[in-house]
Amino acid sequence: MSVRRFIGANSRDVMRQVRETLGDDALILANRRIDEGVEILAMADEALASVDTTPAPVAPLPEPAREPDSLQAMSERLLREMQDMRALLSSQQNAHPARPASPAAGIYEQLRELLGRVGFSAELGDEVLAGLPESLKALDAKSDLPLAWLRQQLTERLTVLHDEASFFDQTGIVALVGPTGVGKTTTTAKLAARFVMRHGTRPVALVTTDSFRIGAHEQLRIYARLLDTPMYALDAEQPVDDLLNRLQGKQWVMIDTVGMSQRDQRVIEQIAHLQGGHSSVRLVLLLNAASQPETLEEVVLRYRQAARAAGAELDDCIITKQDEAGRLAPVLDIVIRHGMRVLFSSHGQQVPEDMSVAMPEMLVSQALETQAPITGHATMAAPISMPRWSRDVLGQGRRLSSLLTRLRQRVTGFAALEAAWDIGALPGGLQDAQLSELLAKPLPAKSIVWAARRNERGCDWAMPDMGIDGQGTWLALPCLQHRQPAGWQARLEAQYEKAGASTHLLPVLPAEDTLQWLTDQQLTWVSLVAPTQRVSFHGERSTLRWLFNESMLSHYVNVRFRGQAMQLWTAYAEVHSEAGNKLIAWYGEVRDPENAKIITRRYWLAPAQQGAEILPLLVTQLQGEGLAALTKRAWQQLKEADSGDLSAEVRLLMASGVAAVVGHLDIADDEAALVLRTDLLNLLGTRRKRRDTAMLDALIYAFMARDAIRQLGSISREVGV
Repeated sequence: MSVRRFIGANSRDVMRQVRETLGDDALILANRRIDEGVEILAMADEALASVDTTPAPVAPLPEPAREPDSLQAMSERLLREMQDMRALLSSQQNAHPARPASPAAGIYEQLRELLGRVGFSAELGDEVLAGLPESLKALDAKSDLPLAWLRQQLTERLTVLHDEASFFDQTGIVALVGPTGVGKTTTTAKLAARFVMRHGTRPVALVTTDSFRIGAHEQLRIYARLLDTPMYALDAEQPVDDLLNRLQGKQWVMIDTVGMSQRDQRVIEQIAHLQGGHSSVRLVLLLNAASQPETLEEVVLRYRQAARAAGAELDDCIITKQDEAGRLAPVLDIVIRHGMRVLFSSHGQQVPEDMSVAMPEMLVSQALETQAPITGHATMAAPISMPRWSRDVLGQGRRLSSLLTRLRQRVTGFAALEAAWDIGALPGGLQDAQLSELLAKPLPAKSIVWAARRNERGCDWAMPDMGIDGQGTWLALPCLQHRQPAGWQARLEAQYEKAGASTHLLPVLPAEDTLQWLTDQQLTWVSLVAPTQRVSFHGERSTLRWLFNESMLSHYVNVRFRGQAMQLWTAYAEVHSEAGNKLIAWYGEVRDPENAKIITRRYWLAPAQQGAEILPLLVTQLQGEGLAALTKRAWQQLKEADSGDLSAEVRLLMASGVAAVVGHLDIADDEAALVLRTDLLNLLGTRRKRRDTAMLDALIYAFMARDAIRQLGSISREVGV
């Protein structure tokens, strides 16, 4: 029985150490903050399970002497407490077999209660907490890790405008819509003022359609005078196109629409009127943060229905009157559940100061810090305006959308991989031209893991070459071999010029002239070689197998090898090539950490000046070996689902790209990657032994679901649904 002590600079670092050493099911016995950062005491779950907890008339053990920071004393005390707890749980389970005790109830219920108190719906709460990792469920109730995880989950689900320039630099017509009193006129002035600050007064014009409220025109006219911009009034029956002819080439037009209750049938007429001309009008819905949740729910539903009826999209919103809201969670809950994007948040009447680009971390933090008193079950009820089955499908859509959004943000080239999937949906005659256009824009790659120049076993295609960005992440758009020039030096030069690759992981040792070119360009390289590769060691020629035959391997690093957690034990020696160049030879054994069994052996050569710094590259190359098997699996699934029009090139790009994304998620050890893995695996709802193949199947399912939703949307528009 061993209780292990872990110390890290922060909670994320120390939890990573626990998972690497004891696995995802480790039991957290205690945690506290110390001068060095965070300390956690943990033990493997199977270690506790092996303890005999059969009750006996046992004399009580004497209380050990308390010594400051005595790990041994603390471990013994925690061990006894855990044994007593297991015995108690065992007796309770025997007495009540139909109601097993759940060790996860504490953290789960704590977070669910918090979400209810601040104003998030039970629907969203259940959806978020379904992905609560087992490692967090076992933590002490005082730990701050579960709350940090919850903040991250909500933040990632909140879609926002990440760059203010992308809004103001996009010319066109923007119309603010929403109920009466939501703050459309003031928000129009704030947006116009920010545009003027960036581009001046000449390109902008203000327009009002509000001819019902007394003084509505005058209020906007005052703002227009202050900004030195023209203001126009649009009559209820006047087409937008007629007005544009009077705007004298204005590039950015803001329309302040008349406020209407979401239950007013004229909402549909108003939006249809805005969309009735030849000019495209971008709609932005304003949501009053101080409104009741039920009202906000109805506003979003009715206004989006009106937009769809007019053939328009209403996906953007601005949160207003944030300073008047008692709680911020209800409006964020509705925005998240309906998949809207928050452009700005407004928190006062001053123009333009009291408005800022929506910052998800700040909004979520404010929402979680404002709690209502507990009165029964405080969680906001699920909206009754939508059938249960529709909400379930919408929730699945939100999870899918959130997952794809986070993958775009995390994995370089994921958007390009999505574009490859889009090409696969085109008629066969159009795919090749579209693919060539996509591949003409290579992704920037710091490193290239080159594949062997042969077809994969049992396949009629060769594994693409895989790129790696500056953060060590596999690029989601690999390089097809048959589209590259012939000869190693020509291929290396092409990737150096197009993608800027400065590090090359080679499957075979190139010719001496190619190695000299790599040296002249000051590029980093390492090459796999056969055990029979001959080198000169201390003046004697020998094979690498003989050179390392008696080596004592005393150093290892953890590595994910073909979907399994392994250890790479290594040794190295300085040698010379047959041409007399100084090199460093590496020998590695991939071992099973449970029984020390040798799974495979590898030999490498690299320039001598790179020394031990080359070890991370060896790990990367080993981890890349599993991508071929994942690509084969994805290729077969796509082939079975193919209707016959999918180009072989496009299919290979899709399959290897998915494999690259899964390969990255499988080896990443940060908390965000853990959350992504959990969410991805939860898409299929089944547990499998190999998490890499399970993630691959789930990601393919996510892409196919995305394509199906898009196809259904286009069909609906064609038939007028």
